[in-house]
Amino acid sequence: MTRLTAVIISTMNDLPGYEIEEVLGEVFGLTVRSRNVGSQIGASLKSLAGGELKGMTKMLKEGREHATERLVEEVEAKGGNAIVAFRYDTSELGTTWTEVCAYGTAVRARQL
Repeated sequence: MTRLTAVIISTMNDLPGYEIEEVLGEVFGLTVRSRNVGSQIGASLKSLAGGELKGMTKMLKEGREHATERLVEEVEAKGGNAIVAFRYDTSELGTTWTEVCAYGTAVRARQL
């Protein structure tokens, strides 16, 4: 579900080979994911024995991809072509929901 984009995403605070011409402000991409009850029970049983919870790993990976897509859409809507100081954050909402947030600073940059 990943799309090709012209938006540069960097975890650094600068973009080597580019000049940041304008800072457009903070941007966020959010999604909230929920596992069904059967998956939650399976994950709980698996956690007793140890090992990777593959269903949860897949859910978080898809959540990050979706949050990043929303982040890129917000940057493009502001007229930006890059994101600096890019990060992810996750938090639990209740017992079955997970929020995934992609965030950073939208900028307009030009290649040197």
